[in-house]
This record gives sequence, structure tokens and C-alpha cells, in this order.
Amino acid sequence: MDKPSNETIATTSGDVEIYSLTARTLHWLVVVLLAVQIPVGFYMAYRGNDLNIWDALTNNLYSLHKLGGLAILAVVILRLLYRLTAGAPRHEPSLEGWQCVVSELNHWGLYLLLLVVPVLGYLGVAYFPALDAFGFKIPALVAPDKAMSETVFFWHMVGAFALLTLIAMHIGAALFHYIIRGDNVLGRMLPGLLRRV
Repeated sequence: MDKPSNETIATTSGDVEIYSLTARTLHWLVVVLLAVQIPVGFYMAYRGNDLNIWDALTNNLYSLHKLGGLAILAVVILRLLYRLTAGAPRHEPSLEGWQCVVSELNHWGLYLLLLVVPVLGYLGVAYFPALDAFGFKIPALVAPDKAMSETVFFWHMVGAFALLTLIAMHIGAALFHYIIRGDNVLGRMLPGLLRRV
């Protein structure tokens, strides 16, 4: 595996280590999966829970959401294993200490919720049980329990909204650093945006 610090680039804010190609690829793959998963989740819940429409479209949305959750979980596990074994580049040199702490808390909070939310979704589906996804059966690791499924789905929803909050903070901070501060925080994940010397 390539190391995250394999490339240091001279920029307007000093030497900046960019994320490795592997880390960037896994990051943006999660972004793409979430860009599908989040609207599908809201729309399927609206059709099923609010409108009480249980047709082929609603079933397909639920199937897509189940498989999307499993895909996100798999990619995040790979991303986390890579991060733990290969490390991450040093923070952008112009950041103050408190900004580095907030950044780390946000990143690890994202990792935690990107693991917990799909696991809760899977458990909710298993307890319900509603393990079919496009004709495939997802393995059941727990016995059916409708009451437990309601509790688990509630925490799945709470976790999803907490995840959306951290994602909004993450995007907001990246844009703040790029547009307002004019530093190279965002360029570490999008090297084409680096402000080079």
C-alpha cells in the first residue's frame, strides 16, 4: 500500500502532505455511496412510513438502501483499516492546535457513525425481519423481534441525523478553509485545488 505521506508538495502555506491515492479513492467512494444512500433513505421512508405506499418502487428503494448500507459498511471498514495501518498525512501547516483537535474529533466521529449506522440498519432489518434485497437473502444473525426492530430503527434514524450533522460540519469546514481562509486543507484530499508556490 502507498503511504499517505508519499507526496509532500510545496504550497503557499508551507509543505503540505496530501492523502494517498488509496485514501482519496476510498474517501470519495464513500461520498458517492452516501450521495445515493441518503436521498434513497429519506424517499423510501416517506413513501413507506408517511404515504403508506408499498409497491414495487418502495420495495426497490428499501432493497437499494439495504445493499447501499452494506456497501458503505464494507468500504468504511477498508478505509478505517487503511487509516490505522498506513496512518494519515500531517495536518496542513497553517492550522492552529485547536483546529487540528476539532478536525480529528470530526473525522473519528464520522468513522464511528459510518460503522454504527449501517450496523443498526442491518440489525433493524434482521429483527423485523425484512432480509430480502432484490431477491437475495441477507443473512440473519438475530432472531425476529418486531419490538426490538422498532427500537433499533429509532437509533438508526438518530445516528443517521447525527451523521448528517458531522458531514455538514466536515463539508462546511472544508469550504471555509478553501474559500475564506485560502489554505490547503481541501487540497490534501483534492490535490488539483492545492495553492502551489
